[in-house]
Amino acid sequence: MRRLSRLAVATLTCALTVGTVQAAEVNVYSARKDHLLKPVLDAFSHKTGIKVNLLSASEDQLLERLKSEGKDSPADLFVTTDVAHLHAARVAGVLQPVTSKAIETAIPAAYRDPQGYWTGLSARSRVVFYAKDRVKPSEITTYEDLADPKWKGRICVRSSSSTYNQSLLAGLIAVNGPTKAEAWAKGVADNMARKPQGGDRDQISAVAAGQCDIAIANTYYYGGMLTSTKEAEREAAAKVGIAFPNQQGRGAHMNVAGAGVTASAKNRGEAVQLLEFMAGPEAQALFAQANNEFPVRPGVAASPVVAAWGVFKAEDINVAMLGENRAEAIRIFDRVGWR
Repeated sequence: MRRLSRLAVATLTCALTVGTVQAAEVNVYSARKDHLLKPVLDAFSHKTGIKVNLLSASEDQLLERLKSEGKDSPADLFVTTDVAHLHAARVAGVLQPVTSKAIETAIPAAYRDPQGYWTGLSARSRVVFYAKDRVKPSEITTYEDLADPKWKGRICVRSSSSTYNQSLLAGLIAVNGPTKAEAWAKGVADNMARKPQGGDRDQISAVAAGQCDIAIANTYYYGGMLTSTKEAEREAAAKVGIAFPNQQGRGAHMNVAGAGVTASAKNRGEAVQLLEFMAGPEAQALFAQANNEFPVRPGVAASPVVAAWGVFKAEDINVAMLGENRAEAIRIFDRVGWR
């Protein structure tokens, strides 16, 4: 877990307390990795002249900080890596609604909070990865298939503490109901090849190493492995194929990284301006190329790696439901023994 940088905190605090006349600025609390967000922030500053003060830490640290700081928080914009954290921030009362025609025009409604408390800025799909030499992609047509006993001892997936897994199950609750979602979770738990461990890259690598035949992981991790500077990761990814489930039905599960204007924002206008910039074509292209994510703005090209996977059907439910159903998903995981 990343620790709050003392220097970053001091810089951010001083920027708000020193001097009586300051140039326009905006203060960002971000859980995204700096190398993914900084190019976007730098482009915004270059275009607008608005200074961006960035404080990076984990979602949980930043949310607790926002709650403890309350109306005195210097933060103007909260950036996260998963809709679950955006929902948690809204429920905690640390975000405020924003009405923006620019955002409404740029970002499909399925990737925005219905009341405008946050917007998705880049998307990813949690899909199935399979051993090319042991599994045919035609064997995996739906997420529901993963609970079939034919996969017993053949699935690798990370812990239920992963917000990505929680969001996947939350989506299944939304489309299939809690009873069927629980039966699915139990089926997958029964089919695991090993105790959940590691991150998404570890699941894909385990398939390549023959420890399991299929894995559940986010698309951008696979893209990162295909383009990795580490030969072992590239070789592992080359042995594994990608399958987008439910293409004849509702489509593949989607999730977003996104942002919302804080309830305490002192630089609200600048924060909205930055949010609108992030939804624009320049920033969307930067997000897509930096992390092999899907642009949420239609018409923006995906990275060459992502484009090579072809066109797929995405689930069209509002991703806000993933946050709303997260608590139930966690309870289900506990009941079925998915650790």
